[in-house]
Amino acid sequence: MNEFIVGFVGLLVYFFVCATGALILRKMVIVPTEIFRKTLHIILLGSIFVLTYAFNQWILSVIASIVFMIIVYPILMFAENIPGYSQLLTERKKGEIKKSLVVVFSMFAALIFVCWGMLNEKYLVIASVLAWGFGDAAAALIGKRYGRNYIEGKLVEGRKSLEGTLAMFIVSFVAVLIVLYMNEPQQFYSYVPISAITAGVCAVVELYTKGGMDTLTCPFSAALTMILLIRLWGG
Repeated sequence: MNEFIVGFVGLLVYFFVCATGALILRKMVIVPTEIFRKTLHIILLGSIFVLTYAFNQWILSVIASIVFMIIVYPILMFAENIPGYSQLLTERKKGEIKKSLVVVFSMFAALIFVCWGMLNEKYLVIASVLAWGFGDAAAALIGKRYGRNYIEGKLVEGRKSLEGTLAMFIVSFVAVLIVLYMNEPQQFYSYVPISAITAGVCAVVELYTKGGMDTLTCPFSAALTMILLIRLWGG
């Protein structure tokens, strides 16, 4: 019980400090909307480090994810009635923040259960989340700023560019490689192709995922890819 309380308080403190800092910064400095959105995005995915390292037991981490959703969701519902809330948090449509809360923490709980709980490979949780999180942020920022060659097709939703997709591949590749290398430095050469294939899968899945559900499809596809490939190349 003490471990859960300490870890959960750490999770609350993390969000309070990061969110407060981001909002204060936005009040003091003019921050482009898309950059601020991705700053909140990075803060959200960064909480996976608290969930994986503040707890020694995976089950407590899963419970913390669920409890956090249960506590924060009604708070966000109440906050939606405050004038200026959507503008402050750069919501594209009403309810976006609370929907993201549920989707992301459900994804966290599922990855923790499978990768840490069933396979005892905690590092795969982090690698999967960062492959999606940092990659998606790079795709959005680079695509909007430098996108010139747009990818068209019935299965592609919105204006997605080759530049954004390439940015996601590169950033996802680096993120996965770093996590795998830090977990087992001796396996570096086998982790290069694993990271490249995982990044490629994430980039393609993100490209063809609709309805903003890449929050689920990208990390899950990354986890599945790494689980299979590590057993082939990673020993």
